[in-house]
Amino acid sequence: METKDKTKTFDAVKMMREIRDKISDETQNMTLDQLKKYIADRLKKSHLKTVGR
Repeated sequence: METKDKTKTFDAVKMMREIRDKISDETQNMTLDQLKKYIADRLKKSHLKTVGR
């Protein structure tokens, strides 16, 4: 069986690493309370709900 040559148009691993690095930079020196507020603010802006609520 031959495999077809596919070129990636989207690299999910690269995107995930970029997002993770950005979040790490933004939250690096936060206290636990600051981190909780950061997460709550991001969830509110994205209109997503936390699990179990």
